[in-house]
Amino acid sequence: MQTGFLTLDAIEAFDRDGFLVVQDLLSPEETELLGTIARKDHLLAAAKVSRADGEGGAVDLVVENELPSDSVYSAIVQAEPLVSAMEALLGDEVYHYHHKMILKEPRIGGAWTWHQDYGYWYNNGCLFPDMASCMFAVDKATKENGCLQVLRGSHRMGRIDHLKRGDQTGADMERVDAALQLLELVHVEMNPGSAVLFHGNTLHRSDQNRSEHPRWAFICCYNARSNDPYKDGRHPHYSPLQHVAADEIVSIGRRHLSALT
Repeated sequence: MQTGFLTLDAIEAFDRDGFLVVQDLLSPEETELLGTIARKDHLLAAAKVSRADGEGGAVDLVVENELPSDSVYSAIVQAEPLVSAMEALLGDEVYHYHHKMILKEPRIGGAWTWHQDYGYWYNNGCLFPDMASCMFAVDKATKENGCLQVLRGSHRMGRIDHLKRGDQTGADMERVDAALQLLELVHVEMNPGSAVLFHGNTLHRSDQNRSEHPRWAFICCYNARSNDPYKDGRHPHYSPLQHVAADEIVSIGRRHLSALT
């Protein structure tokens, strides 16, 4: 994993825009291991669920609250450069809130409606939006295959009311439509291994995948230790991270792949 990517300019950009794109955060070998393991992982396939998008499609995803030992997933979530970056951005020690894999297959991958992650996590007992995520592109992410879209600066709007839409819960579209008139819509196109870090209040969505190419994405979600939920919810309370050295991801990933074959 790339180190030293969180410069002062990058921190200012995150604070201003609510997101930060990091090109090639994972090395080519790390990216290949992540993609190969995910597609060979029978446990991941068995845990897959679908969420209707209200637009005639459905999104396949896998959400995990626990970090499996000696896995490429846990190595990336706990990688020292990423954890340190999240702690700098949120101003506190962070912990693993959950991680997930989004599986948008060619021609059938559904959309995600406009939402804020804190729009969900608020209801899990988190008092503050001191939360953020890092989405890694497992496959190339483009407009054609339904890449992430964000509204620049929308995290400064605060939490928006969220309503049920299909099997998903989306932000109040009256507010979203008003924000779309004022804020820049950014399509976050990325090569495999690149990543986008985004604030828990940043409005984001994605379109259906109508292309011939898959778009899988791995998302690591973090909460600040001081924001530990006041009640039990869908995701876990605070527990310390192990902090995996950046140069250990490949060796852990190789062991994980060997265990699958």
